[in-house]
Amino acid sequence: MSLYAAYAGNLDARLMTRRAPHSPLRGTGWLADWRLTFGGEQMGWEGALATVVEEPRSQVFVALYDIAPMDEESMDRWEGVGLGIYRRLRVRVHTLDGEETAWTYVLNGYEGGLPSARYLGEIADAAESAGAPHDYVMELRKRPC
Repeated sequence: MSLYAAYAGNLDARLMTRRAPHSPLRGTGWLADWRLTFGGEQMGWEGALATVVEEPRSQVFVALYDIAPMDEESMDRWEGVGLGIYRRLRVRVHTLDGEETAWTYVLNGYEGGLPSARYLGEIADAAESAGAPHDYVMELRKRPC
């Protein structure tokens, strides 16, 4: 098993159950010194795609999943790794139990562009259902789209 830090739409446990059915949720945490942003508008179906970029004093709420080997290829396919849309990157996640090393997906495109209102709503709903703090969810809901 390897540890995956899910952000944006992948915070939705129901969605992750379909994408990685053998991979249980371990808990939640924060990517410290990273921020959620959007880019690759030309690659998206309804606007820009979610990604994370390094930025001091920012943080991104994540869900941690123990990804079973049989689900890794499925996750890579879903995120378009083979098509060059996203790549895997190792990150440090801060949890209540300490720091964990995990991998996450980062967009292979320039930052910029706006997500669709529907996509942004799905991201905010997923964060809320995963237990993100209210102020974090409200900031997502107020983002431009």
